[in-house]
Amino acid sequence: MTATTPKGPQFAVLPSATEDDASPKTQVLQPSGWPMPKGYANGIAAEGRIVVTGGVIGWDAQERLADGFVAQVRQTLSNIAEILAEAGARPEHLVRLTWYVVDMEEYLTDLRELGKIYRAIFGAHYPAMALVQVVRLVEKAARVEIEATAVIPR
Repeated sequence: MTATTPKGPQFAVLPSATEDDASPKTQVLQPSGWPMPKGYANGIAAEGRIVVTGGVIGWDAQERLADGFVAQVRQTLSNIAEILAEAGARPEHLVRLTWYVVDMEEYLTDLRELGKIYRAIFGAHYPAMALVQVVRLVEKAARVEIEATAVIPR
């Protein structure tokens, strides 16, 4: 009897993830020579279960909008964190945020305060982000709407 070598790709069997190994399996994509972005990532690569939100605005469970831009951002980010939790995701699983604002100047004027609010809710995890000024949002009094994408590691 002769032994044969299997043909085709070789695979390694890795141990399954444990509770201690539940950290996100993401890679920040930072091209060589590019300046390091502040408060966002140029790109993120991730493997796992995808969680996507709709456009989330800054209202509470009774559909009352927070008063003012900064308060609406705080409530919007809190709402996103709650939606992620429903899927078993955490803020560090975020890979993308798309912000829609009705006034870019409101965002730029309050950038320092927005950064503090962001870190208080999501920590120092910065996914890929886009910021878009729009004419208005569906909810007339809304000043900001954010879509989120997260990837929960397998």
